[in-house]
Amino acid sequence: MVKYIAVAGNMGSGKSSLVEFLCRRYPEIRPFYERNEENPYLADFYRDMGAWAFHSQVYFLTLKFGIHQELDACSQTVIQDRTIFEDAEIFAENLHRQGHLTGRDYAAYRRLYETVTASLDPPDLLIYLKSSLRTIKKRIRLRGRDYEAGIDPEYLKSLNHLYARWVKRYDLSPVLVLDADRLDFLNDLVDRIELLETIEKHL
Repeated sequence: MVKYIAVAGNMGSGKSSLVEFLCRRYPEIRPFYERNEENPYLADFYRDMGAWAFHSQVYFLTLKFGIHQELDACSQTVIQDRTIFEDAEIFAENLHRQGHLTGRDYAAYRRLYETVTASLDPPDLLIYLKSSLRTIKKRIRLRGRDYEAGIDPEYLKSLNHLYARWVKRYDLSPVLVLDADRLDFLNDLVDRIELLETIEKHL
């Protein structure tokens, strides 16, 4: 049976690594990655969030909608690296709370988000990678992306807080919460077996 699996989590939580691992284990699964590099506003956004928040978030929303259309049309099981829901409920909401995305811009963004998501099928399973701020900072440093180098730790901490709130109220599909601080499915055989058994139970 064709399934739609979504992987959610903060920057540096290991979403892409999990998607790659599961696709190696199950070659019939087709991955859909985030494609952040396509956002022409991203570098400007990290330099000046107030000036570029609306532009960047609308671009991400448009990009995610296109990805959802692709995976909806797919005839095989798919797995997605970050959902469209996170764009609005985590990142845009955080920018709103910090005063970078407010007034008519935030209202227009939310209206667009709600219109778009009303036409989408939710995942069959949401896998949430729960990570501490320490782990996130370490992994961001190790992957060495220039535009992430100057991210304020308080920004990452706020995202983590919003993720915890969102996952608690999320009810569109079953949720599997994985401890990304402890789980080492890439190098530890026991963790790898435990992860696969857990996911297979949910599917």
